[in-house]
Formats: sequence, structure tokens, C-alpha cells
Amino acid sequence: MEPNKPKVQTPNKPSLKLVGEDGNACFIMGRAARAARQAGWSKEQIDAVMKEAMSGDYNNLLCTIMDYFNCDGEDDENNENDGYYDDDE
Repeated sequence: MEPNKPKVQTPNKPSLKLVGEDGNACFIMGRAARAARQAGWSKEQIDAVMKEAMSGDYNNLLCTIMDYFNCDGEDDENNENDGYYDDDE
């Protein structure tokens, strides 16, 4: 399956490890949001990508995340406690 062209303009495509990780949708979105924050994305960009990811089924979520992130290796930063709604940062 070929990824779609991303609809949201983002400054970069951060690395995000998915293989071998928890496959829960909320966990994936939390990891993606954290990677995006660490890569310098704005809150509006993160929210727009999360909204796009949540606009369909689980397959849509995975395809959307793969459109905006490099999911073929390790995270740029390997951190625990990756909640999407973590407002501490």
C-alpha cells in the first residue's frame, strides 16, 4: 500500500518506531504526538494530524501516521510515558 500525500504541512517527518511496540491506537497517537513535539511541530499541526488519524478506522490511523512519520526504525528519542494528552511539555 502506497502512503497518501499528507494534507497537513509539517516542518519534518520525525522517526517513530511502531514495529514491536504496543499496537493500541491511543498508545500510537501518544508516541506520534510526543515525537512531533520533540521535532518542533506546532500544537495546531499536531492536533490536525491527530484529527486526520482519528477520522476513520484503525487502518486509517496507521496509514495517516505512516504518512507523517518515518516508521521504519527507532524513535528519534526513546521516551516512556508518551500520552497524547500530556500537557507537561
